[in-house]
Amino acid sequence: MTEFPPDFARAVVAASPNFGDRKGVSAPDMIILHYTGMPSAEAAFDWLRRPESEVSCHYLVWEDGRVSQLVAEDKRAWHAGASFWKGETDINSRSIGIEIANAGHPGGLPDFQPEQIESVIALCRDIVARHAIRAEHVLGHSDVAPVRKVDPGEKFPWQALAEAGIGHHVEPAPISGGRFFQRGDAGPPVEALQAMLALYGYNAPVSGDFCHRTEGVVEAFQRHFRPERVDGVADASTIDTLHRLLRALPER
Repeated sequence: MTEFPPDFARAVVAASPNFGDRKGVSAPDMIILHYTGMPSAEAAFDWLRRPESEVSCHYLVWEDGRVSQLVAEDKRAWHAGASFWKGETDINSRSIGIEIANAGHPGGLPDFQPEQIESVIALCRDIVARHAIRAEHVLGHSDVAPVRKVDPGEKFPWQALAEAGIGHHVEPAPISGGRFFQRGDAGPPVEALQAMLALYGYNAPVSGDFCHRTEGVVEAFQRHFRPERVDGVADASTIDTLHRLLRALPER
């Protein structure tokens, strides 16, 4: 392990051996947020720095708001695994990975701590400013690896980040009645839904068949953008929220 100066002034460096060179990019253009999903922050901190784990992240944010930096930002940390966003498949090379100490779904999905989220916001603001990362490129692990991953989970306060100027967000549409699509449905309206999810960035099939994969992508979308109900059913609230997110994308 080689020590390095912290990229974020408040971070304390605790180098992990699990990193490599970024491939095909000169600098990161995404932030991927995770929860650790382990019983304790100490266990996650240890695991992320063990060579045999073959996993790492750039930053770990502890429950009390402390920030550890495990990998220098100019290096490729091993946090996203098999992943996809807007046609890109090597998300590790394009991103800064932030692990947030939280037991996650395996531990009953506890609340994130206020001081922890304050540090996540400060860290993300700093990274966004230094790397000019677009709002719609601040994502959860479940966004880039739907079906396979569910972190940082539906209790992660995306709205608090948005209010601090971090990430892409619209107020989710209220849950109500109306037409919906679910697994087993098929036809042009399903294909249109899949096309919208793919246009936003998700690895959604555009087949016209509401398959297991489509259900998982809808769940991932709900987990981030309409967390009140995460069931994989594309109801009116989910579709309206997706429409408004697409309209709110900045022109490039």
